Amino acid sequence: MKLPSKNKRIPKGKYAWTATVGEKGQIVIPKQARAVFDINPGDTLLLLGDEKRGIAIPPKGAMSGLFSVAFNEEDEGDEDE
Repeated sequence: MKLPSKNKRIPKGKYAWTATVGEKGQIVIPKQARAVFDINPGDTLLLLGDEKRGIAIPPKGAMSGLFSVAFNEEDEGDEDE
């Protein structure tokens, strides 16, 4: 991955942070990242992993969106029975 030079601007809405993994495998999400993505103490985050592409944390609403799609599809199937 090539990082932009000092003369190039990072596109609006794109960010990069670092986090250190502690002894118990915990990471601290940087304060700026928590503010940008409205992550608060007690929030549950979904982590997705791909051995080639790495780990991703989708937006907070993504998990409920997936459940909504799954339940809507299931509800439609129940009507046929």
